[in-house]
Amino acid sequence: MSSLSNKRIILGVTGGIAAYKSAEVVRRLQDQGAEVRVVMTPAASEFIRPLTMQALSGHPVHSDLLDSEAEAGMGHIELARWADLLLIAPASADFIANMVHGRADSLLGAIHLATPAKVAVAPAMNQAMWIHAANLANIETLQQRGVALIGPDEGIQACGDVGPGRMEQPDTIVSRAGSLFQNGQLAGKKVVITAGPTREALDPVRYISNHSSGKMGFSMAAAAIDAGAEVTIVCGPVSLPMPERCDVISVVSAADMLEASLASAADADIFIAAAAVADYRASTVAKQKIKKQDDSMTISLERNPDIVSAVVQANPTVFVLGFAAETQDVETYARDKLQRKNLGAIIANDVSRTDVGFNADENEVIWIDRTSSVVFSKRSKAQLARDIIEHLAKGLPN
Repeated sequence: MSSLSNKRIILGVTGGIAAYKSAEVVRRLQDQGAEVRVVMTPAASEFIRPLTMQALSGHPVHSDLLDSEAEAGMGHIELARWADLLLIAPASADFIANMVHGRADSLLGAIHLATPAKVAVAPAMNQAMWIHAANLANIETLQQRGVALIGPDEGIQACGDVGPGRMEQPDTIVSRAGSLFQNGQLAGKKVVITAGPTREALDPVRYISNHSSGKMGFSMAAAAIDAGAEVTIVCGPVSLPMPERCDVISVVSAADMLEASLASAADADIFIAAAAVADYRASTVAKQKIKKQDDSMTISLERNPDIVSAVVQANPTVFVLGFAAETQDVETYARDKLQRKNLGAIIANDVSRTDVGFNADENEVIWIDRTSSVVFSKRSKAQLARDIIEHLAKGLPN
């Protein structure tokens, strides 16, 4: 599986003759499994028509900062949150300067300022512009801020000059974009992640469960894999395609998940409890389908085993990251769970909101450990998972 598989990429296209290569970049990104949305500056539209990019990407091209239709649908803030990577190719000298100064007078500029995603630029300009001290200072500033530089290439330019400044070839740009997600921060670590809901049977056809989709757990797995970890997912019943490049153990009930978790965590370095485990199960499971007879019925429930506590007790050297899905007093309940279960850290989120949490593609959470807390504002679950894994990796002992 490509490191760009299922990644969400905004391709920013600025003005310059190299914009014709951007069409091929879209194709190459899609070949690697990425979903691409194109944002063009007005100058870019003079070199390649938006209709071309729309046909290739399969999505409307965004270009106007003040677009009432876009702001009602996917406006610049929504686009910024949607992305896993903002790739600007070509990036003109003018737009690079605007990035340095934080200008938001274009849609692409506003997205650059608002996105929590990775940012990369593939410069394209005349060789004299490239080597000018002002431009090189701008490039250095962007790199210091964490913006990845792809290229430029050297050779004959459209104006006839020869030298550095040509935009890199599409294959090289896409390859470098993929490498941005492979950081090696968890190289040599074994990570076990629980994901999805559990189902607690009432009879052969009915069960108790919850709304967990497994998206957050699967995103955590993808982020850990990109960070170089050996990953095992203990997964309850979900409707998602199973991730690649990791071991998947499918379970149904909390008892099943407990058994698989304890076995997998025995030689793990990190255990991430992202599953939404049912707190209770039926005291007695009917062997035959329960027939509808009375106007009401009573079901006797008993507590399920506490998986994360059992893992902590059995594996005192494993770093355990818990999750707290709450509908009120989110941080208070999360801190109590952190202390009571002796976790290394906990991720708290408000599942009463319909725009984040269960079944949503985005989330907004608080990382809480024993000495600090960090708020991760609303962003895609994929980007959030990478941010959490990066934060976790920085706090692990060498």
